[in-house]
Amino acid sequence: MSTVALDLLDRAIEAVSAVPDPEIPVVTIADLGMVRAVRLAADGAVEVDLTPTYTGCPATRAIAEEVRAALAAAGIAEARVNLVLSPAWTTDWITPEGRAALQRYGIAPPPRRGEPDAPVPCPRCGSTETEEISRFGSTPCKALWRCRTCREPFDRFKCL
Repeated sequence: MSTVALDLLDRAIEAVSAVPDPEIPVVTIADLGMVRAVRLAADGAVEVDLTPTYTGCPATRAIAEEVRAALAAAGIAEARVNLVLSPAWTTDWITPEGRAALQRYGIAPPPRRGEPDAPVPCPRCGSTETEEISRFGSTPCKALWRCRTCREPFDRFKCL
């Protein structure tokens, strides 16, 4: 791959990786593991493969538009965004940085698959005296929890 092509690919990866999630702006789509691939196609266009957090996510179209806008702002006019639904997104793809950002924002990150079941710490006070009060939170990918210590409600990503 030529130096020019490598520079273009580096700019594309940097631009796409900086796109914030529209529902949780403290994490990027890369932090959430939604960016599956960024590559140069045979025709010279940049192709980006994205996997939404769930198939019916209402933010999918907005995310694709934000990716195109970020690429255009980076001087990349020829770009395609492909939605990749298989394999389905999993919360295991959330990066450690993304998990920490969610926690700081007040959203309890999910455990990784295979981790033992453990009490869910409150993202506000750290207490493990918490309970799920609804499988449905502010978005379909989150459940609503409550801390028995500080009495505050909080979202927790569902383990998918």
